[in-house]
Formats: sequence, C-alpha cells, structure tokens
Amino acid sequence: MRRREFVWIAGGAIALPLGAYAQSRLPVVGFLRTTREQPFRHLVAAFKAGLGETGFVEGTSVAIEYRFADHQLHRLPGLAAELIRRPVSVIVANSQAAEAAKSLTSVIPIVFVTGDDPIKRGLIANLARPAGNVTGLSFFGGGALAAKRMELLHELAPKATSVAVLQDPNWPGTAAEMPDIEATARALGKTVVVARAASASEFEAAFATIAKADPGALVVIGSPTFTGNRAALVALVARHRLPAIYDLRENAEAGGLISFSGSIADAYRQAGVYAGRILNGAKPAELPVLLPSKFELVVNLRTAKALGITVPQSIVIRADEVIE
Repeated sequence: MRRREFVWIAGGAIALPLGAYAQSRLPVVGFLRTTREQPFRHLVAAFKAGLGETGFVEGTSVAIEYRFADHQLHRLPGLAAELIRRPVSVIVANSQAAEAAKSLTSVIPIVFVTGDDPIKRGLIANLARPAGNVTGLSFFGGGALAAKRMELLHELAPKATSVAVLQDPNWPGTAAEMPDIEATARALGKTVVVARAASASEFEAAFATIAKADPGALVVIGSPTFTGNRAALVALVARHRLPAIYDLRENAEAGGLISFSGSIADAYRQAGVYAGRILNGAKPAELPVLLPSKFELVVNLRTAKALGITVPQSIVIRADEVIE
C-alpha cells in the first residue's frame, strides 16, 4: 500500500500521496511577463539556472507559477493578483509586470528585470539601497548604448544621410534613448525619421512610413513587443533591405544584421539567483540593483551578404559573436 498523509482542510481530512503533500509545501515563485511564453523560453531556462545556483530546483525544492500577458498590458493587474493570492514567496517580472505587482503588494518581494532605467520607471529610488519590497536587475546601459548603436550603424552604412527609428509607443524606455539617438545623428550629419508600432499588427504600417521616407538605415529601439515578434520584424527589415541595428542579440540570431546590448539572458539568470537568495531569507532591501557588466556585440554576416554589405573588419574583430 502506498504511504499517504492526511491534510486537514476546513475541518475535514483528505488523503494525499506523500509526494503530493511534500510538493504542496514547496515555496512558490511567481514568474510574470508582459509577453507571450514561446519566444522567451530561453529566459525561463536562464532564470531556472539562477535558482539552481542557490539550491532550488523546480518540482523538487521550489514550485514556479508562470503568467504571461501575451502583450495585453491590461491583463497585468489580474495576473499579478493571481500570484499574490496563490500566495507566492517572491515574484520575478519584467518592468511593466513588476510595476503592476508593486501596485498591489508592499509585502511580497519583487525582483524585476528591466531594459531601461529602474529609477526613472519608479521601481526603486536608489540602486545601492532599493528599500521596500523591490529589487532587481537591469540590462539597460543608458543613453550611451543608444549613441553607440548609432555610431555602429554609421560604420556599416556611412553613406546613409537619414536613419529611421522604429519605436514602440507603449514602451517607456523609448524616451530615454531618443535624445542620444538624435544628438548622435546630428553629429554624424544624419536626419532621423520616426515610425511607431505598438503591436505586430502595426508593423506593416510602420514600414510603409519608413519606405516613404527612404532612409539609408534603421535603428530598432527595443521593447518586449518587438523582441517577442522578432521573426516577423526581422523579416520585414529584410524585405525592405535596410541595414538595421537592434537592442538584443536575440534579434541578430533571428537574422538581424547587428545588435549591441547587455545580456537579457544573464539578467534573468541573476534574477533567479536573487529569487533564491530571498527564499533563503534575504530581504530585497539588502540586495542592490545590479547593472550590466558585459555588453554583447553580435554581427550576422549571412544577413550582411544578403544585403550586399561588407562589414568593416573593425566591427568584426570587436564582435563577441559573428554569425556566418
């Protein structure tokens, strides 16, 4: 006969297999993102690897509740509320999802992963001493990254006199990058044309705007919507035969020409480490917000060949990865 233990619920008792009872007592981590699940499974894997570094393995020593808003931002408060009612011991979330969770709880620890400035977003007030129940990781490099992307694009397309900038109007990080993009463009003698797309369904219209302006190159300001629909976005860029620079290596791996960024996968690994430390008793206020220490330059030479572009050797030798 299999061993069973009795669990008292509302004055009665039910019999559960011992393994199920043990699992019910595991600490629970909530994992919340604004995006769909499928394009970001590598981030889930990185997060679980970080948990593993602190001794927590899903299904054995920790349970994980996953919630994805499928780019429908109005769903975030409800999804965050589900995790809070569960209840979870800590919530790991990207920035807009962390904002939703923060608005609902000042008790449950929240670990954010953001691609923009967490202070300007209002997630925390101080990087070294975050205080309250919120801390996290940023792969944001500030306006200097936006300027560097523009300089790299100039090396790839020096004859381009105008550059298109694709923005997601729902992504607050756009505002932090535009001043440096515009200033660098002016210094390089280029004009800037702005196109906007808040969802994949608006990509075609945005590229119609870009085509009408006939720029010589494109800067894609990153957002979860763009990264989550990177295959469709990269395909449109290829159709319009534009040399383009992106914010994350995932876009270059999907066929984009070049990317320059901090590592989002490493940020999620670190978020797993922070979640594990909190499960082990650390307080969010004791964990300073971590900033990127490594930046990745990825060049896709296959895409360059398809565009008829010769990537300067000065870029190739600086690249962390060259896709051939």
